[in-house]
Amino acid sequence: MKYVSYKEQKQVLADLKTVYQALTLEKAEYAFEEFKEKWGKRHPIIIRSWENNWLELTTYFEYPYELRKMIYTTNIIEGYHRQLRKVTKTKTAYPTDDALRKIIYLATVGIAKKWTMPVRDWRGCVSQLAIYFGDRIEPALLA
Repeated sequence: MKYVSYKEQKQVLADLKTVYQALTLEKAEYAFEEFKEKWGKRHPIIIRSWENNWLELTTYFEYPYELRKMIYTTNIIEGYHRQLRKVTKTKTAYPTDDALRKIIYLATVGIAKKWTMPVRDWRGCVSQLAIYFGDRIEPALLA
């Protein structure tokens, strides 16, 4: 989104959402074609990026909807990085490396306190995980 003006970001993101939230790969391909028609001339970099990475971007369509929804709504690492940036960008210089480490540590403690929210429809996700990754997930479920 770094090449999209602030004014257009919400609409571009909403239109991309129709691609990655599609129920099937075929519907995602159709939604992407519509996205290309609407935004291709103004944002060819986005189109090229998605086309060049299409296989990687659509791999999760191999999984059932319940798992896909969990995959794209629980990107913990991106959320964690976003919250760390929020804390660290307010101050541009730190007196020592240790001062920066302490700020990151305290921010991490605060962020971790918010990780108590349960994953939506976790039971349905667990059953789908057991179907796809039974030999790997069952030991964790039985522990």
